Amino acid sequence: MKFVGSQLAYYLSDRDFKRNSKVLLKYLVLLVIVIVIFSVLFHFIMEIEGQNHSWITGFYWTLTVMSTLGFGDITFESDLGRFFSIVVLLSGIFMLLIFLPFAFIRHFYVPLLESKKKNRVPRSVPQKTKDHILICSYDVIARDFTERLKQDNAPYYIIEKDPEKALKLYDAEVPVLLGELDMEETFLHANIKEAKLVLVNRDDILNTKIILIIRNLAPHITIVALATDDESVDVQQLSGADHVLPIKRWLGEQLANRVNAQHAKSQPIGQYENLLIAELTIQHTTLVSKTIRETKLRQKYGVSIVGIWERGILKPITGNEKLSHDSVLVIIGKEEQLLSVDEVFYDYKPNPNPVLVIGGGKVGLAAAQSLHKNGVSANLIDKEPALCKKASPYCNEVFAGLASDYELLKEAGIMDAPSVLLSTHDDAMNIHLASYCRKLNKEVRIVSRITKARNIDIIHRAGANFVLSYATLGSEAVLSISKGQELNILGEGIKLFSVAMPQSLAGKSLAESGIGAKTGLSVIAIKENSEVETLLSANTILPQGAEIIMLGNIEMRDKFNELFVTEN
Repeated sequence: MKFVGSQLAYYLSDRDFKRNSKVLLKYLVLLVIVIVIFSVLFHFIMEIEGQNHSWITGFYWTLTVMSTLGFGDITFESDLGRFFSIVVLLSGIFMLLIFLPFAFIRHFYVPLLESKKKNRVPRSVPQKTKDHILICSYDVIARDFTERLKQDNAPYYIIEKDPEKALKLYDAEVPVLLGELDMEETFLHANIKEAKLVLVNRDDILNTKIILIIRNLAPHITIVALATDDESVDVQQLSGADHVLPIKRWLGEQLANRVNAQHAKSQPIGQYENLLIAELTIQHTTLVSKTIRETKLRQKYGVSIVGIWERGILKPITGNEKLSHDSVLVIIGKEEQLLSVDEVFYDYKPNPNPVLVIGGGKVGLAAAQSLHKNGVSANLIDKEPALCKKASPYCNEVFAGLASDYELLKEAGIMDAPSVLLSTHDDAMNIHLASYCRKLNKEVRIVSRITKARNIDIIHRAGANFVLSYATLGSEAVLSISKGQELNILGEGIKLFSVAMPQSLAGKSLAESGIGAKTGLSVIAIKENSEVETLLSANTILPQGAEIIMLGNIEMRDKFNELFVTEN
């Protein structure tokens, strides 16, 4: 009875079922009318033949003939009666044996099965659930964000209004709630008042409505919203969002920060307490062809080299690595130490030619604006003249046309450009252009956006030096807010990990631990009693009770846990 009640409740609220039920009802009314007409005609023809039967008998004969049972106890003797019997029989075959089962299956049985499946998806969180994170859409940012939440064993739920999508997520073992995003009941069932954070990641217009609903229900909860258009940032903030993230604009700015167009200097990309993590491009400097030990950056300036970017791959260091024009050092130190490093390279003349930006959409426009703000000249290519016109105030020159056109690329300055920034939203196009630009200019630094994680290795092989995706930037930004930390965008898939010292490593030297060789992680610092030590060597002892600060990706972190933490 409980199941039947739930099905009826679903039917009465389902729009598709209401529409189907009207069709089914109309067909049943038509069927009843046909049976009544055949029963009346039965009496008229029987009277012509001199037979007299009751009305019950008439309905009985009609139903037995239409259902093809044909008991034969009541028959016509005239040709007219037998012709009428054929008409009733054929009508019954079509209406009772063909159309009625089809209508029943289509408008009752299938919806019944669908409702049974859809009712598997929960509408509310378990009782006493608290400190959970609610996400309003399972988009590319949410996918990356939830992977990080799984690493931290943090509870989360996706709110999905589409029953089909919700069922697919449920079957994929993704925590999901079925409910309308513009209804208060949905968020009450999600225990919004006890939640830690809500990520509102629908379109800008719907986001505003959702924010107003949530803020009315839970005045103190942290609301993080994503904004596609810069114009929507203020609207969502005024509606009650604590943080509004214009990710596409940030993506353009992050990519612009990674171009190589000015004097060789350190570029801060992250922070840990009072220490800055920075990249140092060494192209055309005296560090090229030297080993890490020969650079003597630690002895002269107090900074530590904690990794090397080589065409998108962050490599841990041993001290014997030989640097090339493609090498980008990852260094860590205090602000004054980084400034002292910068002064050494200030005499080296940068490439004065404009950076080439390919793609003038939201990301490309933001990149052009950021370059213009930093005093970097840029040329832009886009196939849409309207986008070129919009970007022209921030560019040296704009070129309308296809970026794969050799003559157009040459005119835009690919042969002499210090950097190329690929900002189209098509991964295949970015991969194609990365390979093409690398063939045309061997020394150019190629910075690109990417959408799908599976294409990261491909675009690096095509020639890109640095790659960053919309999903990574968005998920890292939301995760930083949820943890109350500074946003660190170190590179695609590269993250900063702070791990309590495993018992299996305590007392060993850094060389004896084999962390870099076994996992690929770069140990950048050790924190003990609130003191952070970054000047590490192979002989540095890993003290018990300390924290290890490391750079690497999630796979490397999992390997570290498997080798050193699980052993405990």
